[in-house]
Amino acid sequence: MTKQDLDHHLALRQRLEEARGLLTSLETGAGPRAQHLDGMPHAHGISDRTGNLAAEIADVKAVIDRLRAEVARSEEAAAAWIGSIDDMQTRMIFRLRYICGFTWKEVAALIGGNTGRSVRLRAYRYMKDHLAG
Repeated sequence: MTKQDLDHHLALRQRLEEARGLLTSLETGAGPRAQHLDGMPHAHGISDRTGNLAAEIADVKAVIDRLRAEVARSEEAAAAWIGSIDDMQTRMIFRLRYICGFTWKEVAALIGGNTGRSVRLRAYRYMKDHLAG
């Protein structure tokens, strides 16, 4: 396990959350819309809005499936390494940050008695002493 592996795992988790947010937006946009009925024709070109959205939704779902699988593989290795950390508080810092995806500030609030900066520095010191690369 390297720091780059942990950072890559965190980036994958963030990309998965972004893709889920995009999917939610697309599905919301594909919902029924009220028609504007004023008696005037509104043909500005031929377009299949519903078909285009359906294609986009399918593409995003495929990306989400791929990212889920990638996150699962990455998380397995990260969780195994984090599980090997002897110190309970340090292990919790890594688990909250890299497995749960919390910010350093959120990690500090959850474990209590620390600042975001202090938990980040503690994690980086641990990585410097215990990680390859």
